[in-house]
Amino acid sequence: MSEEPAAVIRLLRSQKPKLIEILSADADFVLQHADARALLSPHSYQQVKHCRTPGEKVTDLLDHIIQRSPESAQGLLDLLKEPDLQKTFPMLYFVKDLDVHTHSPEKDVTSVKRKEVFKELEVIPAKKICSNGSSLVTEKQLMSVARSIGRSWREIGRQVLNISSVKLEQIEEDHSLHVERVFAMLRCWRKLQRDKATAAHLHSLLSQGDEALLPEDIDFLINSD
Repeated sequence: MSEEPAAVIRLLRSQKPKLIEILSADADFVLQHADARALLSPHSYQQVKHCRTPGEKVTDLLDHIIQRSPESAQGLLDLLKEPDLQKTFPMLYFVKDLDVHTHSPEKDVTSVKRKEVFKELEVIPAKKICSNGSSLVTEKQLMSVARSIGRSWREIGRQVLNISSVKLEQIEEDHSLHVERVFAMLRCWRKLQRDKATAAHLHSLLSQGDEALLPEDIDFLINSD
């Protein structure tokens, strides 16, 4: 059921920074789904496709769709709620609970995520999130790992993942929920490692040293069963 057109546009614009952060993890995936739904013109598709960075690509994609028409904006909101998008981008769970009619642009979605993120995480069975170890680590796997890292996350970030203290401080400022901070840290590691960010590599790092995680918490990264 379609929402009020102007309200949908206001809602998407208010959530734009968060959506850019989340969707930049796989900008091409989002672009192809948006194109399949004809949410942007062929000319706009080519413009977005040739953006140099994922962040720029997602930013332009959102701008083109939101500015095109209220129908396109509604189509984007519906797309973000689709199972394929929700599965690929776990942090999009908050979109399902956004209320177009009651949402205020000034109201942060943190309260919604605080209620929903833990509930949604419970339905992601870690042992079923499998990889052959040589594949690049997925968003779902990172989220499952994030659940297992406690208050020593900063030490793990600095000593194990080689993430700078400045970056960790920025992550802490940007996210109020613990699991979101850890998830953001792991995504940062994946971005830095690029094609080396495999599930097996992450498992190896988190299995060594004083900050090693328990095998039962991370073995799903290398087990296919």
